[in-house]
Amino acid sequence: MSMKKLLTIGKLAQASHVNVETIRFYERKGILTQPKKIGAFRYYPWEFVKKIHFIKRSQELGFTLRESKELLDLKIKDQARCSDVLIKTEEKIHEIDQKIEDLQKMKRSLKGLANCCHDMNQPLSDCPILECFVERKNI
Repeated sequence: MSMKKLLTIGKLAQASHVNVETIRFYERKGILTQPKKIGAFRYYPWEFVKKIHFIKRSQELGFTLRESKELLDLKIKDQARCSDVLIKTEEKIHEIDQKIEDLQKMKRSLKGLANCCHDMNQPLSDCPILECFVERKNI
């Protein structure tokens, strides 16, 4: 491979818009393979920029680092199909739907707690919101 298409870790970090520690973390987690040294430095292939962008974007979409690695692994598998990625995407959609439902329940509970507070000048010792926390009352 031409040295023009190879990057030091600092240049890779800069081109990928991450810091060097992020790259080292990905290496420790087995998401990126650390290249062998050429002389005093390790040189990374330019394709790693795309890999890092892929990882960051998949995380933005809610995939964990482990799931991002699984998606990357599918990308390089000869036998993988689009349906494999679709299944993982649908699983993530279901997980997000569940989180939204849980957050909506939390919001309803907090609104119920907020509605318990009728006198904002009440001493903290008589705060109905804190009382619900202590007594584990459901609102």
